[in-house]
Amino acid sequence: MTIKKETSAKKTLVKTTKSTDLKVTVKKATAKKIVTAKKVAHKVKEVNGNKAAKKIAAPKKSIAKKAPVKTKNAKAEKVVSKVIKDKDQLLVDAVVEGILNVKGRNISVLNLKYIHNRVCDYYIICQADSNTQVNAIAGSVEENVKKTTGERPYHSEGFQNSEWILVDYVTVVVHIFQSHIREFYNLESLWADAEVKEIAFE
Repeated sequence: MTIKKETSAKKTLVKTTKSTDLKVTVKKATAKKIVTAKKVAHKVKEVNGNKAAKKIAAPKKSIAKKAPVKTKNAKAEKVVSKVIKDKDQLLVDAVVEGILNVKGRNISVLNLKYIHNRVCDYYIICQADSNTQVNAIAGSVEENVKKTTGERPYHSEGFQNSEWILVDYVTVVVHIFQSHIREFYNLESLWADAEVKEIAFE
């Protein structure tokens, strides 16, 4: 009986030692796993930190915005269109200024561009009280237009008696009347469909 008890005691001892050994080994394994996991996490942090540092340290590339490419022909077309568009208006402004410089009155600017059978693009009509003033207005118009635009009249007439002087710039025609002559011919009524702009009217 005593022998059996001893053997059973030995068996229990072996079992307990085995179980404790297992526990120790399990603990060691888990400890190792934790350590390795910590090391891996630390390395990942280092790698990420280095990448972030590199990103911060890396200079930003300057992106130069390219201007839209324009052909020489397109530029030339724009310039030409502007010149064509503004040429007549500059001439009209220069004529009106020349008339006002010598106190011409009742200036009418008739825009004939939208009339089919027109003889020119603009008629400019004004009046004065004497033949001396009519002559002076014509001279002032020619001088101011030449100074402002460099244009010279294609044709001019009526300087002999100075009752009605016509100054022709092809696209713009200027009529300078004495008051009674303007009333008699009434050119505005001949071009009633024109757009009329009135300046310095009494």
